[in-house]
Amino acid sequence: MNKQTAIKAFSAIAMSFAATFGASTAHAHSGETHKMADANASISTEEHAFGKQGDPKKATRTIAIDMADTMRFGPADITVKQGETIKFVVTNKGKIMHEMVIGTMAELKEHGELMKKHPGMEHDEPYMSHVSPGKKEEMVWQFTKAGEFYFACLIPGHFEAGMIGKITVKKG
Repeated sequence: MNKQTAIKAFSAIAMSFAATFGASTAHAHSGETHKMADANASISTEEHAFGKQGDPKKATRTIAIDMADTMRFGPADITVKQGETIKFVVTNKGKIMHEMVIGTMAELKEHGELMKKHPGMEHDEPYMSHVSPGKKEEMVWQFTKAGEFYFACLIPGHFEAGMIGKITVKKG
């Protein structure tokens, strides 16, 4: 097989792979804007150690979170009550892509390592907000369990640079 035939074969395989495995899904870590969740879409009932997706109509409070190219969140320390549903308004004040991912420290570290190996990885979960420079996104989360949880930017290098915050959930 000559070089030109090999390139055509590779291109055909790549296009087939993209079509088969969701080329139309949101690009979580590209510079593209992500679609906001449809207000009429169903709310996931999947329970995580740090809570579950919240119903925007039942949000008890709104918390603004800023992200900056200094690799910091503002505020970086949040306290909520167990059972509280929070609407996060996440604003990227920087010039590069940032994200806010809620989880346990172990989950965030594990996901961060996976992101290093697959930086173009695509995903769209209700506890993740990917925000292009100068844009804002909303995320609604219900904290169903008391404890210490975290939020971080898992774009390779950002977490390691200190782009992490803490959420303390106090018993209601």
